[in-house]
Amino acid sequence: MELSGTVSSGLGRAQVFMAQEHYQSQFKKILGQEVWPGTLNVQLSGEDFAKYVALRESSGIDTLDIDEEIKLQSEQIDVSGIQAHRIRGFLREGRSFGGATAFLATMKKSDSEDVDCAILIPDLTRHVDVVEIISVDYLRESLNLVDGDVVSLKAR
Repeated sequence: MELSGTVSSGLGRAQVFMAQEHYQSQFKKILGQEVWPGTLNVQLSGEDFAKYVALRESSGIDTLDIDEEIKLQSEQIDVSGIQAHRIRGFLREGRSFGGATAFLATMKKSDSEDVDCAILIPDLTRHVDVVEIISVDYLRESLNLVDGDVVSLKAR
């Protein structure tokens, strides 16, 4: 499955979660080493958003607030060949850190080589049409990305 979207800035909150050893040890099992302590946000629309909704639904995330047309499109998309990797949440000092689902992928900017990454779908998120990407690389630097750049993702 291929998705295309626009790089956008987030709230900067992912670093708190991404730096947690509990998450990092699970990411290491999926991507082979610890990941950069942050996410890259990619804004989606149209058919690309429908594909993402199909991934969200396969991970068990409720999509009740999605436009009916997008919902219908997403139901026609087969994601059965894309392996989901469960990231378990945990409690620390009375604070809950939620779980997530990760899908291995590659990402590229039009003039770059593919970079290994994962699409991360947190169980609890404010994002609906934004994909959060994790990688061992700091993607903004390694792909020379700025807000507004178009990138492509290939979930595998």
